[in-house]
Amino acid sequence: MIGLGTIVNAGAIIAGGVDGTFIKHGLTDRYKNIIMQGIGLSVLFIGISGALKSISLDINGVKHDYTMIMIFSLVIGGLIGEYLNIEEKLDRMGLWFQSKFAKDGGNFAEGFVTASLIYCVGAMAIVGSLQDGLAGDTGTLFAKSILDGVSAVVFAATMGIGVAFSSIPILVYQGGITLMAGFVKPWLTDEVITQMSLVGSVLIASIGINILEIKRIRVGNLLPSIFLPFIYYFIKCIIK
Repeated sequence: MIGLGTIVNAGAIIAGGVDGTFIKHGLTDRYKNIIMQGIGLSVLFIGISGALKSISLDINGVKHDYTMIMIFSLVIGGLIGEYLNIEEKLDRMGLWFQSKFAKDGGNFAEGFVTASLIYCVGAMAIVGSLQDGLAGDTGTLFAKSILDGVSAVVFAATMGIGVAFSSIPILVYQGGITLMAGFVKPWLTDEVITQMSLVGSVLIASIGINILEIKRIRVGNLLPSIFLPFIYYFIKCIIK
């Protein structure tokens, strides 16, 4: 069944988010702060290591195969996202869910937006959704479900039930990629997927910077950057 991987992934996030919310009430601010710092460092490391996987090495050192396309994607994608104001719309969505389901307030919206971005922009979300849509292969998304479910427990323990609601953007985002995979298959080369994963990994590192409160980066407004390598390659093929 095409799309099963995304459904399982969303279910794992809901389960982990609900479990983590119960843990949250037993933690003092001191413990919540150290957990958030640990999460921030972990997310930053995952993003950096994912980006490095897309950069090859030669005898002269680091060879930046896709650096120019990455810069182009982040700049142009950021301008598009800023125009669309994606991050503010995610915040509004989080606040709307908060008003309906968590009237006690807290950091519901923060948990919703942060978890949504983390679960959506990674390489596993992109590659796994494509594999599901192209070949019905749910292996990558099932593995991602385990990782997301466990991390959702930790996120929700500090940020609350908003983490569980990040399953909704996951359904839309990964489900959309899965459904579109068949239509864009001719242009989805390994090179394009690697470039998209590289940009996604850079965005994950940016989320880590946000969590550590080093510098506030509007990662939501950079989301269109992930798809710019594909659009670039698509236009390039048409011109040829």
